[in-house]
Amino acid sequence: MAKILVIDDDRGIRHLLDALLRDKGYSVLLAENGQKGLELFRQERPDVIVLDLKMPEMDGLTVLRHVRSLNLTQPVIIYLGAWTPKTEQQIRALGITETVTKDCSLDRLEEAVKRVRSCLPTLEKKREGCCQRGSDRRAAGQIHRPK
Repeated sequence: MAKILVIDDDRGIRHLLDALLRDKGYSVLLAENGQKGLELFRQERPDVIVLDLKMPEMDGLTVLRHVRSLNLTQPVIIYLGAWTPKTEQQIRALGITETVTKDCSLDRLEEAVKRVRSCLPTLEKKREGCCQRGSDRRAAGQIHRPK
């Protein structure tokens, strides 16, 4: 069973994702802030991280930088409300695996988790591969960008 770490300061979102992902058979870890998320990441070694960008104290970009310093190939799905071109550039530079906006259906998040999980063996062997950087997935129509 795949282990998924959800890092989001919004309690309602955390519980919604917890219910959705558990219902689909995943083991779910919840963190209410970036610091707790990094602690759980180090302790539990999740297969996938679902990460909110806008959080108080330690934002998602800071968490992502820390994760990348510990594991360059860790699959990370950014789950966000909205983004700017600057934010997009920053998360692409950090090698995000997938991006899903909160205004999308939860089915899109589930699809992203499935895609990321299918790439785990590839990610362990090589950073590039079936899970490519954001610009390549955008060209293939796999990243949903809010308007």
